[in-house]
Amino acid sequence: MVRAALILWASPGSLLGITAGVLSAAGGGVIRRADHTLECHGPLLHWILCRRPFRARAMTLGHVIIACDQQSLDATRAHERIHVRQYERWGPAFLPAYLLSSTWLWLRGFDPYLDNPFEIEAFSHDAAVEES
Repeated sequence: MVRAALILWASPGSLLGITAGVLSAAGGGVIRRADHTLECHGPLLHWILCRRPFRARAMTLGHVIIACDQQSLDATRAHERIHVRQYERWGPAFLPAYLLSSTWLWLRGFDPYLDNPFEIEAFSHDAAVEES
C-alpha cells in the first residue's frame, strides 16, 4: 500500500520518463523493470542526454531512470536510485525544486549540478558505498 502511494506521488516525473522510454524503445531502445523502477536506454536517449546543456550519463524522472546505454545504467544505478527516493519524498515538487535550486546556485556563482543539494545527497551516498 505504501509502495503504491509512493509511486502515485512521484507519477508526474514518472510519466515524463515513461514517455522518453517509450519513444526510445520505438527507435530500438530498451526498457526493463529493475525492482521498483524502470530503466531505459537507447540511441534516442543517448542523443537527448548528450545534447543537454551539460552532458549526463543518466537521469531520473520519477521511478524511471533513463541512460545513454547499459554501461551508464550500471555505473550510475545507485546514484540514480537516490534520486528516485528524492522523488518519493518530494513528489510533483521534485523537478521544480531541483531546477530552482540549480538556477539559484548558478545565479550566485556556484556549480548548478555539483552544488545542488539533491546531487550532494546522491554523491554522499556514492561515497559511503565506496567506503564500505
